[in-house]
Amino acid sequence: MVTNSATFGRSGVHDYILIRATALIMTFYTLYLVGFIAFNDITYQVWVGFFAQTFTKVFTLLALFCVLIHAWIGLWQVLTDYIKPVAVRGSLQFALVVVLFVYLMTGFVVLWGV
Repeated sequence: MVTNSATFGRSGVHDYILIRATALIMTFYTLYLVGFIAFNDITYQVWVGFFAQTFTKVFTLLALFCVLIHAWIGLWQVLTDYIKPVAVRGSLQFALVVVLFVYLMTGFVVLWGV
């Protein structure tokens, strides 16, 4: 079995399962937000109150984490398929990891700073 340290999962099967699981969680989160918006008159106070709930904060952070996992696996596959020079691909993957980490930290600070 060939392993690659750049993949998020241990193999293609793990990546496949992670992509599907993260897609399900993101779908449920989208339905949660759409349901909230559909049944409420949205004002600033209502929106802040919605995101002040612990469940919403945790679910939002989980959804953000899922988006980042989903993005990492998808973009890793695209980079390994289309960018053949190792140095360029490595640089792009490193930049991607930095951007995704900044997104995660920004989301965490914004979400728990409410």
